[in-house]
Amino acid sequence: MFREVLMKKLELYFFPQCPYCQIVDEALRVTGLEEHVTYYDIQDDVHHRERLIKLTGRGTVPCLVIDGKPMHESRDISTWLHKYAKELAHSGDQASGN
Repeated sequence: MFREVLMKKLELYFFPQCPYCQIVDEALRVTGLEEHVTYYDIQDDVHHRERLIKLTGRGTVPCLVIDGKPMHESRDISTWLHKYAKELAHSGDQASGN
């Protein structure tokens, strides 16, 4: 669906029961980006939580790491995902001549 050369490295720190994480997960599904994200469940593996704290200084989720830069707050993440998906779709249309 999206050209791999345009893709940013996306990593999501989450845990399934978190309602804010579920908002982000829904945005990932709606935008079609869920297959391009590496998921780290901080409750499933203590190393994921430790890595999140080392990266951000806090253990709160959701946290979307975009090319190594963390973003917190489900609303901000969802807004960014929708904008990014539109940019990718637009870039793909231009590349194909549409």
